[in-house]
Amino acid sequence: MRYKNNLSTLSFGCMRLPKNILESEKLILHAINCGINYFDTAYIYPGNEEQLGKILEQNNCRNKIKIATKLPHYMIKKNEDLDKYFQIQLKRLRTDYIDYYLMHMLPDAETWQRLESLGILEWLEGKKKSGAIKKIGFSYHGGSKNFIELIDIYPWEFTQVQYNYMDEHSQAGRLGIEYAASKEIPVLIMEPLRGGLLANNLPSSAQSFINSYTPKRSAAEWALRWLWNQPAITTILSGMKTMDMLDENIRIANNTDENSSNPNDFKFYEKLKEEINKDIKVGCTGCSYCMPCPFGVNIPACFRCYNASYSDNYFKGIKEYIMTTAFSKDLSSAGQCRQCGKCIEHCPQSIKIPDQLNNVRHRFEHPIFKGLRWFIKHKMLRQK
Repeated sequence: MRYKNNLSTLSFGCMRLPKNILESEKLILHAINCGINYFDTAYIYPGNEEQLGKILEQNNCRNKIKIATKLPHYMIKKNEDLDKYFQIQLKRLRTDYIDYYLMHMLPDAETWQRLESLGILEWLEGKKKSGAIKKIGFSYHGGSKNFIELIDIYPWEFTQVQYNYMDEHSQAGRLGIEYAASKEIPVLIMEPLRGGLLANNLPSSAQSFINSYTPKRSAAEWALRWLWNQPAITTILSGMKTMDMLDENIRIANNTDENSSNPNDFKFYEKLKEEINKDIKVGCTGCSYCMPCPFGVNIPACFRCYNASYSDNYFKGIKEYIMTTAFSKDLSSAGQCRQCGKCIEHCPQSIKIPDQLNNVRHRFEHPIFKGLRWFIKHKMLRQK
């Protein structure tokens, strides 16, 4: 296994581990034996921290790996909650320290400033001094502008973002990850296959294009190679559910060098994206020239999620829509649009943005979305 910044270049995303603990145990132990040393979980993944902790304790291998888990900042209402949730996580994971501790789905600088007002800086400093937390970072699902603002707001020791060849210019994007890397902040990649969609659920025309191309590689291998080619990336997390998947990803990791792609490969990826984008509804490139919206709409994120609900699947799209627009104090969804038209003046693609936002609103903002937003705002984000 190759390593960068003391992390294996392939990491294990535990969210999709099999529910059967014996199957999960085999996967985790095999991964450790093959040199994978970063295992990622989170407070809100049901039963996941407990499962990982139990397996590590039973096999006496806690000291062989680095555990990453996440603070549910959206559930923090007062200073005492910081330690409350952290202690629960230590108990679940059967450990007395966390190697990599992330602020989970940190959306913007304002949210971080709220945490500062609750004393998180002093709390983190205390945990670092005691050795209970080794490194501090954040995971992120928004656009590049907010990501760069967050990178500059605190001396982060790593960051974890969604990134793949379809999200090159959305979410944090290439602009964001290269900015973080320029600050010598290790960038950890999640959703390299968009939850498996870039491996197993491509449009038929895209899959046919891959099948006809030489060299012969699987859709998953092409997607992973695109990432490992980039020097800004430290490691790629994969939610590996079978031994075959695990062994295949290890093989690819061990045989892909940085800067190893050639001009023909780059042309291949552009053509592949064209085939996938045939199902795209809005031709938004995520440039953010339309921003900021005077009414708070996160326009690029709305369109990215809307497109994903067609090109990937509806559940994927609305899940990202909720994470991106509803988990901050001020709602940034399409429903905030007041049809002022200011955004149209700045769009290089000449998209009729207000009309398209109305389509987004109709697709996503049904009673279930509104109910979840009420719960997030009044139960998860409400300050006491």
